[in-house]
Amino acid sequence: MSSQAPPTKRQKREDYRKAHKEDGLAEMPKKKFYRQRAHANPFSDHQLTYPASPDLMDWATYYPAYVASSAELSEARDKSKPNLRLLKRDVTVADIGCGFGGLLVALAPKLPDELLIGMEIRTQVTEFVQDRITALRNQNAESGLYQNIACLRANTMKFLPNFFKKAQLTKVFLCFPDPHFKARKHKARIVSSTLNSEYAFVMKAGGIVYTITDVEDLHRWMVQHFDEHPSFGRVSKEEEDGDECVKTMMVETEEGKKVERNKGEKFVACFRRLEDPPWP
Repeated sequence: MSSQAPPTKRQKREDYRKAHKEDGLAEMPKKKFYRQRAHANPFSDHQLTYPASPDLMDWATYYPAYVASSAELSEARDKSKPNLRLLKRDVTVADIGCGFGGLLVALAPKLPDELLIGMEIRTQVTEFVQDRITALRNQNAESGLYQNIACLRANTMKFLPNFFKKAQLTKVFLCFPDPHFKARKHKARIVSSTLNSEYAFVMKAGGIVYTITDVEDLHRWMVQHFDEHPSFGRVSKEEEDGDECVKTMMVETEEGKKVERNKGEKFVACFRRLEDPPWP
């Protein structure tokens, strides 16, 4: 008589996530069942789904409470895309590398008139944030809180312009990105001359890029590359200190809380998207 082998940790995680979805997602998910390595290689050939262009992005799946009615779309609907459900407003805030969603959840009530998207490359971490948001929506069904945040799996180093139109975003958060300490890995950093041009493309003039890290070398790298880019200017320390989003970013991300527990230092820098110069 053979005894059945006990389930592995991986099987336990899969069973929990399946049962959690079947239970209606009213209960907050447990992070230990969504564990994955701290970082992912952005140059790997991940199996990702992304729109061919921003006009083909189905945002309605992520923000069902903001789907426009037929009357609201009577004039605006694109006749060439009759089956694409459109939103009443555009997504305007992106948390790139959102991790377990702490910043998204904290900003949701502080930016009630904005649609915020978290973009995360790791599969299980993305699933955790999505389950967390669904649970929060179910727990706050009467008030309608947390309908304005969502999370999707994406590699923004490759596909950012596929999701957002020119000058669509007003805020971009880059919180505790992978420092890639080795010089040969610096090309994988989330801030570079090339990527900054993509941020400039999708950002509205006057919009802000928020950066925070506990690695001083990475902080200097990000400051240098944004300072050298003609589309961005450093926000003053006085304005930075008075920005509610900076205060939230300092204390609400999971990485930020870990730095706090370890009594580490946090380095913040914000950059404003400048107006493009007029054509000659």
